[in-house]
Amino acid sequence: MKKNLSRREFIGTASMATAAFTIVPRHVLGGQGYKAPSDTLNIACVGIHGKGESDIEALSTENIVALCDVDMETGIETRKKHPKANQYQDFRVMLEKEKNIDAVSVSTPDHTHAVIAMAAMQRGKHVFVQKPLTKTVYEARKLAEAAKKYKIVSQMGNQGHAGEGARLVNEWIWDGAIGDISEIKAWTNRPIWPQGELERPKEIPSVPSTLDWNIWLGPAKHRPYHPDYHPFSWRGWRDFGTGALGDMGAHIIDQPFWALDLGNPKTIQASSTKFSEESFPLASIVTWTFEGKAGKPDIKFTWSDGNLTPPRPEGIEPGRKLGDDGGGVLYFGTKGHLMHGVYGDQPRLIPETFMQSYKRPEKTILRSPGIHEEWVAAIKNGTKSTTDFEYSARLTELMLLGNIAILTQEHNTVLEWDANQFKFTNLDEANQFLQYDYSPGWSLD
Repeated sequence: MKKNLSRREFIGTASMATAAFTIVPRHVLGGQGYKAPSDTLNIACVGIHGKGESDIEALSTENIVALCDVDMETGIETRKKHPKANQYQDFRVMLEKEKNIDAVSVSTPDHTHAVIAMAAMQRGKHVFVQKPLTKTVYEARKLAEAAKKYKIVSQMGNQGHAGEGARLVNEWIWDGAIGDISEIKAWTNRPIWPQGELERPKEIPSVPSTLDWNIWLGPAKHRPYHPDYHPFSWRGWRDFGTGALGDMGAHIIDQPFWALDLGNPKTIQASSTKFSEESFPLASIVTWTFEGKAGKPDIKFTWSDGNLTPPRPEGIEPGRKLGDDGGGVLYFGTKGHLMHGVYGDQPRLIPETFMQSYKRPEKTILRSPGIHEEWVAAIKNGTKSTTDFEYSARLTELMLLGNIAILTQEHNTVLEWDANQFKFTNLDEANQFLQYDYSPGWSLD
């Protein structure tokens, strides 16, 4: 039985293709804050090394007017490619001085996503934020509210959402290819950075002359500089990152979250290897349950990281790889199974004979030119992007609730989440992790 698309699912379908990505004459648009597609956007980029470098490259069809990074020694090649861009260390100074900015990209450590994005939105700037959207559930909700309030075009940088595989997964599931789905298993090879039983470094080296350590810390509690945090190893530290689940969940969980319109979980529970007060575990298992819709069964969704892979499903051919090198997803339905890789790549029905006999449905979802290109087009045309903050905040919330279950597993409690009341109803100790107190001088207001 084919699935009737909900409003959320309908966003980005073929009927909206013209409004989303087609060049529209200037006189047709007119809305305040929108630019004709023939215009070139002025974009400021915060965080220009690592993922920031590739984000800037993808946005280079537009005017890169400002580059901001707390470490003036990073991103040398990016700086050379954009010699006309003004250089900054402090995003607040940049936003104050650069009056001609149309949009801002944010490619910084997780703990500074929210404060940078909020500051940009409060000035009416369109915002692109790398995944995960935020470090905390509270921050995710605040960014979603702000994007709506300030009427800006937002996008989270989980590039798999723009891929062909993700669209095929949706279309096959909506076509009823594997029937009603009652269980999902997702996994990743992350972490590939230090975490687990980490302890805070005792030595206090000098801060590099090119680095503004206070701005790097941002809203996080003060601690001395150490190269164990900057430039990449911050992901495993709880004050700065969100661990393996926060890093890869935005890619791997995204497909089932989108295809099944999962929404808010009823319960969450977790187990893991040992970890310190400073870090996330080397391996963990998180299970969410979701209430079935329209008379369909409840859904059990299990996530595992640290290279913990699920048992091979019945019907899969001997020697066939589960997912891809980075991980994957398995869906268990009443008619069969579906499997794909990290970004929805290479979806296949199981067994292969099922795949070969399956008559694929028509392609009904608008194909995306890319996660960055989609955002730029949405700004110019005055439309929505597919992973705007309304969507990505809910996806991020689901991932971060999983992290809270990991951090509170010692209570041996299956957490019960009330999304409307914004609290765990059966373990008050878990609510402290929904947000943390910012350092003085930092706020989302």
